[in-house]
Amino acid sequence: MKSVLKPLLLAGLLATAGIAAFSQAAPAGPMMGASAPMKHQGMRHHDRMGRMDPAKMQAWMDQRNAGLKAQLKITPAQESAWTAYTAAMKPPADLMASRPDRAALAKLPTPERIDTMKALRNRHMAEMSAAMDKRGEATKTLYAALTPEQQKAFDANATRRHGSDGRMGGPRHGRNAAPTPPASK
Repeated sequence: MKSVLKPLLLAGLLATAGIAAFSQAAPAGPMMGASAPMKHQGMRHHDRMGRMDPAKMQAWMDQRNAGLKAQLKITPAQESAWTAYTAAMKPPADLMASRPDRAALAKLPTPERIDTMKALRNRHMAEMSAAMDKRGEATKTLYAALTPEQQKAFDANATRRHGSDGRMGGPRHGRNAAPTPPASK
């Protein structure tokens, strides 16, 4: 009996110490003070809840497009292809309007709610696919209108934005970075 009681008592003490350690508040660092706003570098187009701020996002896109246009040195003859390209890249204006009414969905019985959500998801995916096709065609049209030097600049810009690994923002750095191959001897 004694041999069973000792490990249980030890486990209880360790669990209590662990709970006490996790329940203590973390000290406020220089960025965590009450007066310092919490901002994350990668969330500059989003509000505190992670929702996109349309005005900031549009300003960022306009600035990015102006920089790309200047870098490519778009000529008057290429202007119509450029305009079609930038128009195709804009997110749909009714993006938020197509969101489901949560109150109406909550009133539905579960099987109907599942079917309704499936139909909404299928419609949304079809709309997204059509928008991606439109963007792809506009990009191809612009690319065809560019000179070989402009195409090289466009390709370099796309590689920088998407990275050689295909992800937005280019290759990852830090904790989630892909392992680097060992140096050859």
